Amino acid sequence: MTQSQTNFPDSTPLDIRLGHTKPQDVKFPLRWGILGSGNISRQWVLSLRACAGASVLAVGARELQKAQQFAENLDIPKSYGSYIDLVNDDEIDIIYVGTITRLHREHTLLALEAGKHVLCEKPLAENLADAHEMYALAESKGLMLQDAMWTRFFPAVEHARTCIERGELGKPLMVQSDFFDPIYVIQAAPLAFGKTSKPKNLAYLGKRASGAIVEYGDDQVAMLSFPPFNSELPETTQIFGTEGRISLEHPAHCPTTLKIYRPDTGGVPSRYRTRNMHAPHTEFSYPLPENVAIPSAFPNQHGFLYQAESIHRCIANGLSSCPQFDKEDSLHCMDLLNQIYLARQEISQGG
Repeated sequence: MTQSQTNFPDSTPLDIRLGHTKPQDVKFPLRWGILGSGNISRQWVLSLRACAGASVLAVGARELQKAQQFAENLDIPKSYGSYIDLVNDDEIDIIYVGTITRLHREHTLLALEAGKHVLCEKPLAENLADAHEMYALAESKGLMLQDAMWTRFFPAVEHARTCIERGELGKPLMVQSDFFDPIYVIQAAPLAFGKTSKPKNLAYLGKRASGAIVEYGDDQVAMLSFPPFNSELPETTQIFGTEGRISLEHPAHCPTTLKIYRPDTGGVPSRYRTRNMHAPHTEFSYPLPENVAIPSAFPNQHGFLYQAESIHRCIANGLSSCPQFDKEDSLHCMDLLNQIYLARQEISQGG
């Protein structure tokens, strides 16, 4: 980290902290097209309205009536009953792909071939090979392809990353994270250990309630659990290091609270030696954006704005992805997700 970067608050977005962008670049104008008319697309549009440079010009759906109804409800000027017509609209700069996962490759390639930047919902693709193909086309066209892992853009997560980079935890040794959607849980491992640190061993257990133990190099382990959707899950992400611990509090896939535990004097205390006392901790709270209004939102969905603003800043400066979750991060997680799916399939077939 350079001297100039240390002057930023700990929760500063990574693209700004690295000097790739400036805060005012959020005003860079981008005209959005929405591919897919489901609820996730609705929430994305409502978040975009708070982004200074964003305008939503059109929506495309499989049926014109669905597109028209979506456009009418959200005051969008154009509606298309064809995805091809949407991506070929010359007034659109960037496409948000909000369709189901098995269609992400098809729809992303369609938009990229039409010369549009793409933000694609997570998981980016069904498999690693498709993800490589999607990124390769984006690079050949000189366009942004951004994986929509919005977790990485929350101020609490930005702060956690800064803390890890500064070495405040010492060496990260273990990650514990839980959520019913594996892709959110998986991303916690490269957040802690770095996206270039490759898994060397994976063990998958369970069926309806399941989990994975992923071994990284140098005595680093990720304990990733995937409870059923209808369970009272804690949904926190804990990162343990040789000198402290980070806790991203519930809901950890879109957190607004961060706790940092560090001992007062040398060494991490064992609670068996400190009368059952935790190390002293500092709590940081990051309220959601007040300028986003989403009726019937999923938890903290207003935080889509953080990613939207980063995309505007990064495209303004010619970046092909946002550093908070770039191509390397995305492919790391796709690889791990594929390994988990394969292990799950083997258990299912064996059972």
